[in-house]
Amino acid sequence: MHVTLRQLQIFEAVARSEHFSRAAEQLHLTQPSVSIQMRQLSEAIGLPLFEPVGRRVRLTQVGQELYQTCREMTDAWARFEVTCSDYKGVRRGHLRLSMVTTAKYVIPRMLGPFCERYPGIDIELGLLNRDQVLERLKDNLDELYIMSLPPADESFEVIPFLDNPLVVVAPLGYSYSRPPPLRLLDLVAERFIMREEGSGTRMAVDDYLAKQRISLRVRMTLGSNEAIKQAVAGGMGLSILSRHVLGHPPANEGLKELAVEHFPLERAWYVLYRRARPLSLIATTFLHFLLRETGAMGSTSVSSTVPSAE
Repeated sequence: MHVTLRQLQIFEAVARSEHFSRAAEQLHLTQPSVSIQMRQLSEAIGLPLFEPVGRRVRLTQVGQELYQTCREMTDAWARFEVTCSDYKGVRRGHLRLSMVTTAKYVIPRMLGPFCERYPGIDIELGLLNRDQVLERLKDNLDELYIMSLPPADESFEVIPFLDNPLVVVAPLGYSYSRPPPLRLLDLVAERFIMREEGSGTRMAVDDYLAKQRISLRVRMTLGSNEAIKQAVAGGMGLSILSRHVLGHPPANEGLKELAVEHFPLERAWYVLYRRARPLSLIATTFLHFLLRETGAMGSTSVSSTVPSAE
């Protein structure tokens, strides 16, 4: 049986996404090339691996067995990578990170100094929505994960490292209906443009609104902070966003932060990793760097949960 590692990587992506085109997008391949590789893999094994279900594909029983085998191979290779990284020290190696899209306003600025200090380390950074990050976390595909609303799961180590305040944003020319600070109830007649359901920002806002028993008029939902900022600046409505996504000052983008009671909503950024998967020396070094840069390492509750980089 002649099967290539690349075919198994493609198979695993198709199995996770249940879609050839999505797997192709994740792997930066064309859909026909994915289809050809999967046909050749099925022919090499001699049994079908997928069956169509509408526009998706589902694993056959043999496909499920192969997927489990792939996961075991991935875990074994991850342990081997950890061993190799530890032999090399932090002079050279590879680090895989996944983070939610809003974190792009925070993490890339920290990667520059880290890469300058450790030029031999290559970083593979996945910028995804929250559900996709959780899927990769479940499948143990990366070493570190960054998000603002982590899952409640004791199998993950969850470390806060930076404040993530949520603020009410309006067009630069917005006029207060009464002297500030406003109450959120003063804004219930306004139109709001919000992040999509399932995003960390939207879940945090919805949770707060439910506790306050307040409903806002959501005119539009968008999956991009940049698109929301443009819509707000254009006068289409207000929004609630992380302060990190705003320019310095927000007026440069035609926006302003409104003074509203109980805002900003105090949230945090978290870095996660699976407790069952030992961190490589490189991942541990980056974790220490991240916590030092943000001042989080000084917290007793944080420093006690961080593995040693020695």
